[in-house]
Amino acid sequence: MRVWKFGDDIDTDAIIPGRFLTIYDPAELAKHAFEGTRDEFAKEVQEGDVVVAGSNFGCGSSREHAPLALLGAGVKVVVAKSFARIFYRNAVNTGLLPLVSAGAEGIRDGDTVTVDLAGGYIEANGRRLPIEPVPGFMKEIVDAGGLVAYAKGLDEVKTCNTE
Repeated sequence: MRVWKFGDDIDTDAIIPGRFLTIYDPAELAKHAFEGTRDEFAKEVQEGDVVVAGSNFGCGSSREHAPLALLGAGVKVVVAKSFARIFYRNAVNTGLLPLVSAGAEGIRDGDTVTVDLAGGYIEANGRRLPIEPVPGFMKEIVDAGGLVAYAKGLDEVKTCNTE
């Protein structure tokens, strides 16, 4: 997992510029991810790469397009020192795993990282950096592929759809 490193206060307009908000297909959004901020990202990102940032990642508007663009690019995990609250929820709701780590600032662009959720850490440059625990229900939502897919798997929803 290659690291794409960003700084503090990366807003949703930097992740996916507002002029692309008419697009809702993650693969199409991915073609414009970080356009104007880091143009090589959309061309070079690989499935499984990780975005690492400083504080307040995903601030700005409440658009779901930002986590969808990252998912479309093959990014499944974002590690940051902190997240904007709405981005964090949108990430979980769309199936992107946001991980909070105070050590995110020590990870460099191009580093390789591994994530061990059960162990409660990420490893970069031979160093283990603790991550905040991910609540079980949030992990289940992410594992299901987002809130809609998760809800479709609930017995209550299945019962409502069959009656």
